[in-house]
Amino acid sequence: MSFQHHLFFCLNKRDNGNECCDQHNAFALFDYAKKRVKELGLSGPGKIRVNKAGCLDRCSEGPVMVVYPEGVWYTFIDTEDVEEIIQSHLIQGRPVERLQLA
Repeated sequence: MSFQHHLFFCLNKRDNGNECCDQHNAFALFDYAKKRVKELGLSGPGKIRVNKAGCLDRCSEGPVMVVYPEGVWYTFIDTEDVEEIIQSHLIQGRPVERLQLA
């Protein structure tokens, strides 16, 4: 089964107190993206898949997600940022430059 876009959200949690995406509300933002993609009718085979990921090794830039097949890395703060990524990148095909990681 293939997808037009595959989103991987880092949901890593470090128990030792070191910085991680979990400390930046990553799980709630993952839940929001998964819910919105489904509400918009964008989920399913040949469409968009929203996945949990372990550490993506960008801890100091978190929370982070990567969108494939383009390999675009994002950081985001709130649901408005995630919504912008969904509307601009996933629906309109225009990556959101202001949220991209180098």
